[in-house]
Amino acid sequence: MSEEAIVIREIRPEDNPQVEAVIKSCFKDFNLPLTGTAYEDAETPFMYEAYKEDNAVYFVVANEKQVLGGGGIKQLKDYDGNVCELQKMYFSSLVRGKGFGKKLIEKCLEAAKEFGYNKCYLETIPELKAAIHIYETYGFTHRNQPLGNTGHYSCGVWMEKAL
Repeated sequence: MSEEAIVIREIRPEDNPQVEAVIKSCFKDFNLPLTGTAYEDAETPFMYEAYKEDNAVYFVVANEKQVLGGGGIKQLKDYDGNVCELQKMYFSSLVRGKGFGKKLIEKCLEAAKEFGYNKCYLETIPELKAAIHIYETYGFTHRNQPLGNTGHYSCGVWMEKAL
């Protein structure tokens, strides 16, 4: 697969089924819990619609034929403060380890700053050690407890970064 043909762009309505498939395939690839995670979120099949609100954006990593990954920024649910959440960052096995995670994090953090958020929060699963390492290299620090109420009770790693 030619990496030159891969772009990072905002999600389109027609991307929904492919984004959902990428997200759900990652849970199977890494044998992650399906409950208390993005796997069962009501918005996962409707990512385009879920990010149409103010100060929210979802980017996809795609080539001409298919969506290969994605990640987004959105106001942290049930939290009274100017904090966004880096959400639903998942990649197809076809592009893992090729630097798209770093490019997508940079694009998401840039959007978060443009939206005026003061802090970026994320939750992940301990098994995703490579992702956690990348978050740490971008200045995310570990928290002892979650912020807000994402409903992701199976995510035991909570991190944040001042913007």
